[in-house]
Amino acid sequence: MLIISALSLSGGQGKSTTILFLAKMLAEAGYTVLAVDADPQGNLSTFLQHDLQQNEPTLLEVVKGTVALEDGIYPVKGSDRLFLIPADDALEGLQDYLSTSGIGALMLKQRLEPAMKDFDICLIDPPPQRFQLSRSVIGASQQIIIPVELNVKGFGSLIRTTAAIEEFINFKICHPEILGVLPFRDRWAGLNRTKECETWLTHMKGEMEPEVFLPSLRESTKIVRAISSGLSLSAVSEPGEKYPLDEAFKELVQRITLRKEAAHV
Repeated sequence: MLIISALSLSGGQGKSTTILFLAKMLAEAGYTVLAVDADPQGNLSTFLQHDLQQNEPTLLEVVKGTVALEDGIYPVKGSDRLFLIPADDALEGLQDYLSTSGIGALMLKQRLEPAMKDFDICLIDPPPQRFQLSRSVIGASQQIIIPVELNVKGFGSLIRTTAAIEEFINFKICHPEILGVLPFRDRWAGLNRTKECETWLTHMKGEMEPEVFLPSLRESTKIVRAISSGLSLSAVSEPGEKYPLDEAFKELVQRITLRKEAAHV
């Protein structure tokens, strides 16, 4: 099982949206996918239309070990290959638990190990803050996608996120690879990207190798419609569009496929 997270240490950068559409596309491509909502806001759980019932186990109970992993996994409606470990605001209580644990940074990885034989890919949506829960997500990840808005906040998030990843590598806690940087909410006026977005994309590419950048996800009301309707991006795109909304996710699926073939995981 390949474990991939969408990490961006600022709010509103598109992490939940990235995991949502990537999970759907990977499942459509034939992979068995486990999506993990590690954000107390529970946006991914909402996007996947999971109706959490009272007393149902969530990621909180899974990480604390009060339930077996399989008891916290639920099928996603409309797919026989996509499954979810949900979250709700009670997940905030996990911060103290991880802080007092000697292996807090590796706790999530340990709890997910029983799923290795049952799933091809695990996708994790962490909280935006640099708290213990985010650290545990980094510790579990083999690959990391960094979604960033093309503005000053997104640039700052990119710098903080890459620094956090480098910290884990330098201390030899884990060695996650950056699978791609996804420019998010890319705004265009007619045939041209807006000056602000162009400026910040140039700054970002000055910080990292250009080939790590994915095709940008353009700002579009179709994305909102896909989320609210439970559809994939390809389902809301027009045939023959010059800049298809799912282009970045198709590229991600290709990169993931190559890494799985190379690693045989």
